[in-house]
Amino acid sequence: MLNIRKIDKETTWAIRQKVLWPGRALEYVKLEDDDVGMHYGLFVENRLVCVISLFIGPDGAQFRKFATLEEEQGKGYGSELLRYLINEARQRGVDRIWCNSRKSKSDYYRKFGLEETNLLFVKGGIEYVVMEKYLSSPE
Repeated sequence: MLNIRKIDKETTWAIRQKVLWPGRALEYVKLEDDDVGMHYGLFVENRLVCVISLFIGPDGAQFRKFATLEEEQGKGYGSELLRYLINEARQRGVDRIWCNSRKSKSDYYRKFGLEETNLLFVKGGIEYVVMEKYLSSPE
């Protein structure tokens, strides 16, 4: 049974680290603005398998630290959580949602209507591109 619900920031950290930055200390995955974010988790049979955080600001909402446990990838859990998050942002009146996508994952985000911008950067040796979607456009 799948269940998506809000979780506290601390609950996201272990999965963030394990999936996104396994070679880094736990402190590396904590965000300065975690206190103002909304954090969501997808649970399968009461086991947390996927996390994502949403930060709403004046220029829209950014989702960050989207991670699914490696052994649970490819089962649609991340897609389910991202669809939920986009809908949640829309219901909160957000006009634009965006993320810093690893360049290697940009095709995944295109499936949800996000488009690459011309904003590129490198962090920790990994290439990123800013991707965005205007929520007034259809799914």
